[in-house]
Amino acid sequence: MTGAEVSTFRLYLMRGLYLLIAVGLAFDQWPGLFRHPDTWTLMRGVVCSMLVAVSLLALIGVRYPLQMLPLLFFELVWKAIWLLVFALPPWLAHRMDEGMRETAFACLMGVIVPIVMPWRYVVAHYVKRPGDRWK
Repeated sequence: MTGAEVSTFRLYLMRGLYLLIAVGLAFDQWPGLFRHPDTWTLMRGVVCSMLVAVSLLALIGVRYPLQMLPLLFFELVWKAIWLLVFALPPWLAHRMDEGMRETAFACLMGVIVPIVMPWRYVVAHYVKRPGDRWK
């Protein structure tokens, strides 16, 4: 299956998702990149830097939606891990605080990713296709 076999509609959906990621993170993370308080923890700085990088890479995805599929894999996987490992246990125990609820809601918005993902293309190019040579 080639890129030409992914429908134009699906490509536009993917471009819209990349744009949503880029713009959403731009509003949420870019201000902190330039105006962060000295009280930020090491990990808060790391998270901000990584999410700004994701927003920049998502802009590349607007132009090259199929080539940037690994970015969508990353979005899907990290959100699923966080929801299952860090949000589900407190939710089941009725111990979620407001910050955790907000993050869980933001991660649940990732449900868009598997809807937009061109799964036949993914299977053809990432599952069935032979890997690159080692030497």
